[in-house]
Amino acid sequence: MTRQIRREPTFTHVRNTRLASRPGVTAPLIGATKISHIDEAVASLELSLDEAEIDHLEAPYLPHRVLGHD
Repeated sequence: MTRQIRREPTFTHVRNTRLASRPGVTAPLIGATKISHIDEAVASLELSLDEAEIDHLEAPYLPHRVLGHD
């Protein structure tokens, strides 16, 4: 994992970085209710994931049909 931050990345850092890497995602919702949530989101900008790391994170995902939209 390529890191530029000085500490180990948190789950939030990895989640936000992975989400921001997705095509078409221009403004991920971070659900901030505290200043610390904003700080975590901003810290996510310092993390980068290579393609192999993103593939590893997405490997367990099994696409499913969206229900309720016939």
